[in-house]
Amino acid sequence: MPQPAFWYFDIISPFAHLALTRLGAIRALRPVVLKPIVFGGVLKAWGQLGPAEIASKRVHTYRLATHTAQAMGVPFRFPPAHPFNPLAMLRLLTALNGNEAAVTAAFRLVWGEGRDANDPAVLAAVAEAAGRPDALALIGEQEVKDRLRQATEEAVAAGVFGVPSLVIDGEVFWGADAMAMAQDYLTDPTAFRSGEMARVSTLPEGIQRQR
Repeated sequence: MPQPAFWYFDIISPFAHLALTRLGAIRALRPVVLKPIVFGGVLKAWGQLGPAEIASKRVHTYRLATHTAQAMGVPFRFPPAHPFNPLAMLRLLTALNGNEAAVTAAFRLVWGEGRDANDPAVLAAVAEAAGRPDALALIGEQEVKDRLRQATEEAVAAGVFGVPSLVIDGEVFWGADAMAMAQDYLTDPTAFRSGEMARVSTLPEGIQRQR
């Protein structure tokens, strides 16, 4: 049996909401494990700023996410404020082991309906979606916090630099717009190891910016 694909996500990402609607095509070719991680931890590991931390990029990103959702026909509404603190929701989804029903409910509520991810009613609805209302009591448990941190470190070690990212056989496919490429990879991995795809994978750097 082939190894499963791992879908690393943070509820803070509108593009994760869009990518989630395309995971079915991936699952038809490979099992997928849903893994909540902390996007802020990924940014820190790579020394990056998030798109919402650059004023003009923030506006562009919000418009792009909205436009893409409309083009895809995906229900979409930004939550009351962004960026927001995603930790409570991420810890809940970690406690629920990335339960698909819970993850789907979380993105539907936060990004489909524009709800506050930290609203106790939203958190309770996500726990209920998994049939685990008891999981709310686990959000503050150290074991859950440690598992979320470990998943984030695991993602970085796998080469993940943004969310959402799908990791298949060690290959990283970042963003909602990479889902089609991931599907093509699963259909024919050899195409990524020959021709221009192979050449650009080992292209030398011509210059490095001074930091």
